[in-house]
Amino acid sequence: MMPENNRYFLFLRYKGTNFHGWQIQPGSDTIQNTLDDTLSLVLREEIRTTGAGRTDSGVHALFFCAHFDSPKENIDKDNKLIFRLNRLLPSDIAVSSIRKVITDANARFSALSRTYEYHITRNKDPFRTEYAWYVHGALDVTSMNEACSILLRYSDFTSFARLHSDNKTNICRLMSASWAETENGLVFTIRADRFLRNMVRAITGTMIEIGFGKLSLDDFKNIIIARDRGKAGKSAPARGLFLSDIEYPEVIFK
Repeated sequence: MMPENNRYFLFLRYKGTNFHGWQIQPGSDTIQNTLDDTLSLVLREEIRTTGAGRTDSGVHALFFCAHFDSPKENIDKDNKLIFRLNRLLPSDIAVSSIRKVITDANARFSALSRTYEYHITRNKDPFRTEYAWYVHGALDVTSMNEACSILLRYSDFTSFARLHSDNKTNICRLMSASWAETENGLVFTIRADRFLRNMVRAITGTMIEIGFGKLSLDDFKNIIIARDRGKAGKSAPARGLFLSDIEYPEVIFK
């Protein structure tokens, strides 16, 4: 009789600059295949993770979750597994914790919400070229936050979805969205139950045009209503985007 599998949530952080996103792609270095190979080596069994979602090439994660199954019990006793994984993983990826969950918990589908941050720097900074979009010129942050208020009134975000994607629906439930000024730039924070591929970068790029006065708030509302990606602005570069949080119900953890 085969031993019963246990399910684990693995929490990690990564710098996406040198990877072709999270999801395994033939012939490309991805976060998922790097993590799977390292887990398989350390646990001495074939491990295939399921991630909380897909991040594109160059996108970073301050917080990410993937689940995997193993017949092993107490898989991370005394944090030894985390130590061994981090010793073997490249410097771009760091595992922070591993928690046992109920067998039907899913890193993707059990999530209650996800939060993204987009970072903009107002000054050319060689130490932030991989982590922020350098935008020169004065931006009307008040108008950009008014655009956030408009955004929260809608749920169909086809105008900000990647063309020819395989989404079954473009409906997302936004919970919050706002721009905040920092010492050297801006941070756009947005939280929802789910996001479409390229959605945050497309919204960010469009809102920058509002900040520069190239689009009015009425224009922005009409872009959303049009449900046409061609009406929205260009996507912001991947380097400024961070997945910063994923919320899960506490009842799934053992």
